[in-house]
Amino acid sequence: MRAEGQAHIERIDAALALVRRSLDWERAVRRLDELNARVEDPRLWDDPKRAEEVMRERRRLESAIGTVNEISAEKADAIEFVELGEMEDDDAVIAEGLASLHKLAERADADKVQALLAGEADANDSYIEIHAGAGGTESQDWAEMLLRMYARWAERRGYKVETVEYQAGEQAGIKSATLLVKGENAYGYAKTESGVHRLVRISPYDSSARRHTSFSSVWVYPVIDDNIDIEINEGDLRIDTYRASGAGGQHINTTDSAVRITHLPSGIVVASQNDRSQHKNRATAMNMLKARLYEAELARREAVTAGEYQEKTEIGWGHQIRSYVLQPYQLVKDLRTGTTSTAPGDVLDGEIDDFIAAALAQRVTGEAVEVEDVD
Repeated sequence: MRAEGQAHIERIDAALALVRRSLDWERAVRRLDELNARVEDPRLWDDPKRAEEVMRERRRLESAIGTVNEISAEKADAIEFVELGEMEDDDAVIAEGLASLHKLAERADADKVQALLAGEADANDSYIEIHAGAGGTESQDWAEMLLRMYARWAERRGYKVETVEYQAGEQAGIKSATLLVKGENAYGYAKTESGVHRLVRISPYDSSARRHTSFSSVWVYPVIDDNIDIEINEGDLRIDTYRASGAGGQHINTTDSAVRITHLPSGIVVASQNDRSQHKNRATAMNMLKARLYEAELARREAVTAGEYQEKTEIGWGHQIRSYVLQPYQLVKDLRTGTTSTAPGDVLDGEIDDFIAAALAQRVTGEAVEVEDVD
């Protein structure tokens, strides 16, 4: 097998191995057999809600297992085709076989990411919350750039995007904002974006054209449905109302309809100003608070499984998950996985799927990567 073909095979094998590991392959196969047997039982539909849960799990496992088996079979066929061409010294046959392996490697990488979305809330809609760090206008402008990046990413995926909360900066940018992203697996894809994001650039607000470093934080948490019961003690809440405001005349009200809720035991703060009704904003904020508390529980479980716990940290140096350098060179670098891009303009226009895929894969493998930050 030529080096090109071997590289494709290794890429396919790596993707399939990751999917098998994420599924816990032997358990998943047994579970699918159990679900298939349950579907054959007519009594299943005596409880429609439970039946739908069973069918949803069955579809997910059937799709993931079927994809692995299908790619494995097509890989074997393509390898046989290449080997036949080599035996007969037929360059056309070899080229066709290598092209098939290349296409299969591309498909395996794409299907790998889909299969990694097996978390409890991965299929849900998602909130993406952005906060500017210290640094005034610089950080607030950077926060707004991130807001646009995630909005563009969501639109590229065909998701619906709504602005739930928006606090404009004093001169430019935003102090904070929250997007509601609606679409299949929105939370599963976006969840690895939580963390501090660092920008290095020549400041457009510095008359001396000096290089500045800015920080903003991103927090991603799932929208939860009525099937998930989160108990909240009203006595643990501080509820404030204020007048909504925003840039460019958007999200502006003339009454104190915006609502901010602080959960005192955890320190979690959420806000909603999307509606002119204070009552509706309060309901939205409560849903956001329940979602944040649920996300905290998911994170705690994941930390216990990993054997470690990391607190959310300050928005500043040493805590960033990704650096975006615009001057004096062009580079975006993820400090968890080592994934890079030399086209920050494209990344800031929403092309972040490679970073997401690498981070999702790392969650399955648990492999830490030593990555140096960029200056």
